[in-house]
Amino acid sequence: MRNRIIVLLAAIGAALLVWNLHTILLGLPDETRQDMIFRIIYFHVPGGMIGLTGFGVGLACSVVYLVKKDLWWDALAASITEVALAFALTNLVTGSIWGRQQWGVWWAWDARLTGMLICCVVFVGYLMLRRAVDEPNQRARLSAVVSIFGTVNAWFVYKAIDWFPRLQHPGPVLTFRTGGGRMDPVLEHPLYWNALALLCLAIVMVMIRIRQEDVSREIDLLRRTAHASLKGL
Repeated sequence: MRNRIIVLLAAIGAALLVWNLHTILLGLPDETRQDMIFRIIYFHVPGGMIGLTGFGVGLACSVVYLVKKDLWWDALAASITEVALAFALTNLVTGSIWGRQQWGVWWAWDARLTGMLICCVVFVGYLMLRRAVDEPNQRARLSAVVSIFGTVNAWFVYKAIDWFPRLQHPGPVLTFRTGGGRMDPVLEHPLYWNALALLCLAIVMVMIRIRQEDVSREIDLLRRTAHASLKGL
């Protein structure tokens, strides 16, 4: 059943992505002030949306682990966080490319961009911590603590353009943030379709990753059982 869901979501995501790429590259007019570079928003914004949301969902899974002490929830948290980090890095890289064209520099110490960089560094540390700690429950508890710090910073990244309206980073333009009028619907609607395509692919990656985590847990349990048996001889 899980395999069928993975295949179905992968097919939907891939088909939507191909259709969206055709629309974005060939079907949309250039934006008045930004010209061709404007098209990078169709990956920059969904990358940020999926990344920041994933960090929050990963934290929620870690909290469930702390309550239930079920390591499956920790594995799910790690899988979601790992995929979310990939999308957050996509947001960071595309933002830097956009900034080079619009601001003339690859990196400006804008509060939102810097916040996203810090967020990525924290969650890279999260993944390094998980590889460094062998004991599963200790690893899960420490991961939950790091996830709290990272997700608080993710909330700052999301709200930065509201709290600091004079940032270099452009203010909100999407209808669900502004109520409408800031972005032409002809340009806005494909962004949501591309976000849906990338979300489908993100879910596929999480499902594959959680399967790998399940296998890893089983191998670790067998290794510990064998080690305990050898010590008893």
